[in-house]
Amino acid sequence: MNDSAARDDPAIEFLCDPELEGTIPVPQPAVRFAPEWFKRLDREMGIPDAQGMPGLTVKACLPVTDAFSLGFVIPLPYDLTFGGGDQPVNLDIRWPDDCAFRPIEQHHPGQLGAPHPPFAGIVPLKFVNPWRIKVPEGYSVLFQPVLNRPELPFYCFSGLVDCDRFATTINFPFIWTGGLQEFRLEAGTPIVQLIPIKRDTLIKGHIARASSEEELHEQETARHRKYNEESTYRKEWRVKK
Repeated sequence: MNDSAARDDPAIEFLCDPELEGTIPVPQPAVRFAPEWFKRLDREMGIPDAQGMPGLTVKACLPVTDAFSLGFVIPLPYDLTFGGGDQPVNLDIRWPDDCAFRPIEQHHPGQLGAPHPPFAGIVPLKFVNPWRIKVPEGYSVLFQPVLNRPELPFYCFSGLVDCDRFATTINFPFIWTGGLQEFRLEAGTPIVQLIPIKRDTLIKGHIARASSEEELHEQETARHRKYNEESTYRKEWRVKK
């Protein structure tokens, strides 16, 4: 049992068929799927920025780090190989013969409005998800593409599901963006990031207006400090997640 469950905090549960337990990669906190390119990156570039401060890389951007850590990730259950077709509609997809279930299925192109733009010539696919997601009463789950992972050769569509009431598995529609060359995705590759959201905390009202003089001064002060002081966001503005 994890610490949050021990404190009776709300917890998300991922349930699979008993026959699958221990045979496929399990969902985990999103932070464990931070990409290798990000892990390898140095915090500083070794050159000054326009203000003369140390030039920083995205590794020093805490909002990006927090996004990598937000919610949970469901990984690909089996190895998949894409490619071999002469056009996207003929994309060849292969997986091991011993898979316990078919990991990819196809949608009808007309479900996206094909052959009209923007999905002309695209066959929508879906990852078959073996995990049912359970959340406490009052929670929905936002499913979305894995944040800050432009190198992944597919794009999952986003969806908000009331998982506290929907008592079955949810599959993940996607389009392939990796071209026609052969591409292998290994089991464990992150395919979708999910974020539990308490419905009664959603902000629904909005106002668009001109800033007051006080707000403009506050904004300019923060902007100046952002570009002329080191680590101000980390020291004063960021709330630890």
